[in-house]
Amino acid sequence: MSYGGGFPGQSGFPKGSGSDSGQKEINFIKEAFKVQYNWIALAGMGALALVSASALPLIVAGGLELMYLATVSQNSRFQRLVRSWKLSEEQKAKERSLRDLVRSLPADMQGRYTNLASVCSSIRNNYSQLSATSQIFVQQMDSRLQGLMNGYARLLLAAWQQRQYLKTSDADAIKKEIAQLQQHMNNDPPKVQEINKRRIEILTKRVEKYQKIVENRQVVDAQCSAVEDVLQLVRDQSITMRDPQQVSDQLANLVHDVEQTEQTVQQVEAIFSSLTPDMEGILQSGDFDTTSTSPQRSKIGN
Repeated sequence: MSYGGGFPGQSGFPKGSGSDSGQKEINFIKEAFKVQYNWIALAGMGALALVSASALPLIVAGGLELMYLATVSQNSRFQRLVRSWKLSEEQKAKERSLRDLVRSLPADMQGRYTNLASVCSSIRNNYSQLSATSQIFVQQMDSRLQGLMNGYARLLLAAWQQRQYLKTSDADAIKKEIAQLQQHMNNDPPKVQEINKRRIEILTKRVEKYQKIVENRQVVDAQCSAVEDVLQLVRDQSITMRDPQQVSDQLANLVHDVEQTEQTVQQVEAIFSSLTPDMEGILQSGDFDTTSTSPQRSKIGN
């Protein structure tokens, strides 16, 4: 028996572009210990101890290492350098994740992403020659453009997942199954009636969730189109508009809309997770004769 039809790829849906790793406290002592030159120095002292057959170089190395770790780890310039390393690592990880996400999309959606990335590149080029005083707004605009592209890619993934779900689910077949169960309900033994009542509850929830996916798909499609339209408008305006702050404000509003749509997608995904306990309630009812209910326990999932 299958009450399946869960949202495909739920676990792979990336969350927001924010990174929790950037909020973790950095262990500067550990980072100082991992510096390449520190390892070279330790290896050199170890080799000296081996050649001289004396433990003195190791003792000296230990003392110097403690002094080095205590001093360097507290140095503000070193701490800024480590933070820049971590930021660079996080940015590269996000870029890899985004590339993997785009590669997982079907060809038509990859094409949409590539076309919009080209639009963003044109916007950046048109504002790249502005005065130095405007560059702070240009950088802010560039950050928001990247955030929009990340959100746009995630929405494309959600749209594809929803499209796959709707292809593999048949609401009419589920409704037909509900009608069949209800039709034979009064003729079934009491235990079978109890089981089939639970099945009807599950199937009814599946129909409701199917409708939510249909509605959510429309919202996601509309938001993707809105992102494309606004960025194309910004590209056209960037030819004559020389105020990057105004563009940045436009993008900020669009980022907010995309984030709200992503929250809606995640809420719909969360709805599907609530199906599991109900399924377990039926599957754990093993004290009934499966042969007596086999006509009604046909597989629903397609």
